Amino acid sequence: SRTAVRSQGSYLRVHFKNTREAAQAIKGLTLKKAQDYLEAVKDHKRAIPFRRFSGGVGRTAQAKVFGVSQGRWPVKSAEFLLGLLKNAESNAEVKGLTTDNLVVRYIQVNQAPPQRRRTYRAHGRINPYMSHPCHIEITLVEAEKEVPKA
Repeated sequence: SRTAVRSQGSYLRVHFKNTREAAQAIKGLTLKKAQDYLEAVKDHKRAIPFRRFSGGVGRTAQAKVFGVSQGRWPVKSAEFLLGLLKNAESNAEVKGLTTDNLVVRYIQVNQAPPQRRRTYRAHGRINPYMSHPCHIEITLVEAEKEVPKA
């Protein structure tokens, strides 16, 4: 539509689970807030709350603001998401939208086919050494102005 901009990346070599949790954390934020938050994650100033893929994830006080105890700082996921947000922002400028009131309306992270490597074990055995890449798509929309009640 005229008020929405999209950005997507396919077969991105960044952990699916970390990226999914980071994506959920920025859903619903304004573009500026999402970018500031991800920059803070890169500097270990604010944590990403881990809700679904939380097995074995350590606890941190920074996750308390989200009502959970487990959180991490997935720097690579934050960098990839920042790159996609920047792409969406430039798409918005090309469309002539004001970037100040853009909101992350839709964000989806899917698993991509794993990339295979091998690791060598004792007694001449070989085990798989897989990476878990992902596809990410983001839609930003201009925030609707609140209509006063009649």
